[in-house]
Amino acid sequence: MPRVKRGTHRRASRKKTLALASGFFLTKSKLYRSAQEAVEKSLKFGYVGRKRKKRDFRSLWIVRINAAAKAAGISYSKFMAGLKNAGVELNRKVLADLALNDASGFAQLVETAKANPPAASTVDKAKTVKKVEEKKVW
Repeated sequence: MPRVKRGTHRRASRKKTLALASGFFLTKSKLYRSAQEAVEKSLKFGYVGRKRKKRDFRSLWIVRINAAAKAAGISYSKFMAGLKNAGVELNRKVLADLALNDASGFAQLVETAKANPPAASTVDKAKTVKKVEEKKVW
C-alpha cells in the first residue's frame, strides 16, 4: 500500500476546528487540542440546547395561557379540556399569542370552553366505585 502523509486533510481539519473555536477564551481559540475539546463540548451543548428550547417555549406558553385563563375565571386544565371537547384545534403557541395580544378573542375561547365542560373520565368513575366498595363492611 502507498504511504499517506495526510498533509492537506490534516491542515483542513485543524483549520475547520480552529474556525469553529474562534471567539473562545485564551488557548481554546488558539491551540488545536484545547480548541478541539472546547468545540466538541460546545457542539454537544448546542444539540442539547436545541432540544431544551422546545421544552422551555412550551412551558412559557402554558404559563401564559394559565394566567389568562385564571383571569377569566377558569383553570388551565378545564380550559384545554373544554376546547378539546368543542373541537377547537389551536396549539399552545397560538393560544398564548391570543392570550397576550387579543384579549377579546381569548375571552370568546374561554366562553367556548365553559360551554363544553369535560365529562367525568372513566378513570375518575373507577376510583369512585373503588372507594365505595372499600367503605362497605360485609
